Amino acid sequence: MTDLLKRLDRPIVLVGLMGAGKSTVGRRLAKRLGLPFIDSDSEIEDAVGLPWGELFERYGEADYRDGERRLVARLVDGQVRVIATGGGVFVDPQTRQLLKEQTITIWLDAPIEILAERTGRRDTRPLLKNGDRKDTLERIANIEREAYSEAALHVKSGDGAHRDVVETIVRELEQYLAGRTAA
Repeated sequence: MTDLLKRLDRPIVLVGLMGAGKSTVGRRLAKRLGLPFIDSDSEIEDAVGLPWGELFERYGEADYRDGERRLVARLVDGQVRVIATGGGVFVDPQTRQLLKEQTITIWLDAPIEILAERTGRRDTRPLLKNGDRKDTLERIANIEREAYSEAALHVKSGDGAHRDVVETIVRELEQYLAGRTAA
C-alpha cells in the first residue's frame, strides 16, 4: 500500500450514475488508503446551507450544474484524496475534461436494477421523483454512459460487499499507476 500511496500524485475521483455507491465506496476507499474523503454533494450542501436535492429543484439543473462545476474545480486542487461526485458531474464536458486532466477518475458502474433499488431507499433525488424509477435510470444511463466511459478506470459495482469493490479499485489503481510510471 505504501508504494501505491507514494505514486499517487493527484486526487482519486469516483464518477457514475446515482446509486452506484460513490459515497459509500469512496469513504471506504479513503479509509483503506489512509486518505481524506470528500463528498461533492455534501460540500455543496455545506456551502449553500440547503440539501442538494432542494437546490436542484429550486434553481434548476443548469444553475445547479454550474455551481457544481465551480465546486469540483476547487476540490481538485492537487491534494491527494478521494472525492465522490454527484451523478451528473462527469457528464458536463468542461468538468469531465478538468477531471481527466487533474485526477484519476474511476467509473463505478452498477446494473440498473441495483441502482433502482438503492435510489428507492430515500426520496431525495429530483430526477427520479416523477415516473418509473427504473425507466428513468435506464434513460439517464443511455445518455451518460458514453461520458463515463472516458474515465481512466472502469469498476463494476453490484450487490456484493463494498469492501470487494474497494479491493478491486485498489488493484486497478496499482495497475494504472504502474502503467503510467512505465510510460
